[in-house]
Amino acid sequence: MKLIKELVGELVGTLILVFIGCGSVAIAVVYYPLELWQVALIWGVGVAMAIYAVKQVCPAHLNPAVSFAMMLSGKLDKNKFIPYVIFQLLGAVIAGFLLLSVIDSDLKIYETVNSILRGATNSYHSAVMFGEFFPNPGYEQSLYVSHFQACIAECIGTFALIITIFILTNKPRKIEPIIPALIGLTVTLIILVVAPYTQAGLNPARDFGPRIVAYFGGWNDAAFPHISYSFLTVYILSPLAGGTLAWLVNKRLHRIFN
Repeated sequence: MKLIKELVGELVGTLILVFIGCGSVAIAVVYYPLELWQVALIWGVGVAMAIYAVKQVCPAHLNPAVSFAMMLSGKLDKNKFIPYVIFQLLGAVIAGFLLLSVIDSDLKIYETVNSILRGATNSYHSAVMFGEFFPNPGYEQSLYVSHFQACIAECIGTFALIITIFILTNKPRKIEPIIPALIGLTVTLIILVVAPYTQAGLNPARDFGPRIVAYFGGWNDAAFPHISYSFLTVYILSPLAGGTLAWLVNKRLHRIFN
């Protein structure tokens, strides 16, 4: 019963995070041209709200890369890792479906006005509110990002997020009530740095769940980056590598300071 509560908590928390975060990108694309700092701030608030909402029933990882790092550190039972990832991904898929359901009519108008045929090569300009692309389509005229650079950006961004989580949660602290807010602020700052390069996925479930929705929602192959399998290498494997690196650094810091 406890595991079921944890899994439902991870699902609900990831749903909240993805719906709010991807919703901010949808607003920027379809309704109102938000600045990067505004989108980043909304993402950060969404992360904090999601953690606050479910932290009483689950660890509130809401991210397979976080769960992977916590499993490596012994803070998550290895038998729970796969169920956690499945429910995080399910929450992200539901969030993507809800977002598409809410904005689909307005999105079709936007696509018509901008001569975008959903499923055509250029329709990734509207798919960006679901899955991530590199370079960020908003910067593609001025910024070149190779496949390797995108992997490094996602790895470093995820490392920065997870090492911060480790530092904030390693020991009981008086600041515990504001830790979710601090994690949300960390996400905001990382997005400001990484988003021009890769849109700052930092979370395999957050990227792949909505991307699946976009694929079956009419975008087809345009829902994926143009480099074959880069959705896997950049937005799934690189965040997992960042989580692994954070675990290794945290283990080293623990030996130094304890």
